[in-house]
Amino acid sequence: MTTDLSYEETAKSITTDRGVLRYHEAGDGPPLLLLHGSGPGVTGWRNYRGVLADLAGHFRCLVLEFPGFGVSDPCKGHPMAMARHAVTDFLDALGIDRVSIIGNSMGGIVGTQFAIAEPDRVHKLVTIGGAGRSVFAPSPGEGIRLLMEFTDDPTREKLVRWLRSMVYDPAVITDELIQERWELATDPETLEIARRMYSTAAFEAGTRAALASTDTPYWAQLGKITAPTLITWGRDDRVSPVDMAMLPMRELRNGELHVFPNCGHWTMIEARDAWLDAVLAFLNRKDA
Repeated sequence: MTTDLSYEETAKSITTDRGVLRYHEAGDGPPLLLLHGSGPGVTGWRNYRGVLADLAGHFRCLVLEFPGFGVSDPCKGHPMAMARHAVTDFLDALGIDRVSIIGNSMGGIVGTQFAIAEPDRVHKLVTIGGAGRSVFAPSPGEGIRLLMEFTDDPTREKLVRWLRSMVYDPAVITDELIQERWELATDPETLEIARRMYSTAAFEAGTRAALASTDTPYWAQLGKITAPTLITWGRDDRVSPVDMAMLPMRELRNGELHVFPNCGHWTMIEARDAWLDAVLAFLNRKDA
């Protein structure tokens, strides 16, 4: 039987060369690193608080707060790049050599990049939407466009429009959720860092840089991942359409896909019980 976990009893911090990283820890057993997504007012705690107690019944869960999102020390560079550095800094600081990873959206991309760069350090990988490449759907998706609109000109109305694009059932977006997201999303320092990633100007500059770059994008290196990988996706995802999963399913050495109906981008929230069943079965399976 799961028990509720509080923010205060699980909150911890650790100092690295790039600043203080804050995180939540719960449970015993093999280490499981949980990486949050991006967007206004996001935190690792808010992404995973609804499933943390269930996962902590099986694993030593570590919910990392990425730099630049208002909880860990702010970052000087692009939030995505800093998040990738933070994973290595965090695991090294805790003395963890090998870990399983769950990553939501941006966190899934960061976890995938880590599994490509340091395959021997990842036991198993679970992604929740986002990690892949659009095949049929236009890019960026509706949710990303709404995110850019909010970042350019943050209003409460635009925040609500973006939040509702994240889910299949609009009832998930409560007044309490809107308020807690609004308070952090409009913090001046957090908003300034968000604009490095999601303002229209920054997004367009990033797109141009990617087209001009000779570096191989992460989605073209998925074959380097040696860890068994479970891709989870909401069928009705308006942020990262489900056709993005086709490329990983083609390229991963040992990948499987679970799509949840009547579910948007927050699979671990909207399809909570079914998602937990699939993820725990995968992580606990001895032959995976």
